[in-house]
Amino acid sequence: MRPVSARSVFLFGTWTLEPDHEPDAEPVTYAMQCVVCGAASEPAEDFLDAQHWTFRHAGRNPSHHTYRELIRRPWRAWMDRPQGV
Repeated sequence: MRPVSARSVFLFGTWTLEPDHEPDAEPVTYAMQCVVCGAASEPAEDFLDAQHWTFRHAGRNPSHHTYRELIRRPWRAWMDRPQGV
């Protein structure tokens, strides 16, 4: 019986990476997270939803002054021209 072996083929070329604007792309979403306690808003397509959450959270927690924006943006990558093909 012959031993089983695996074979790999590597394809090299020029890759492109860009935000995905295709009709079926996931939406860009925004959220805000409190750096002090870790609480975060729900992701939303409208940044104003995240901003309003921040104002409510800061109003309820006056010592929480620092936040981070969490953006989820879909990207797509493809090879322009494989070398040697």
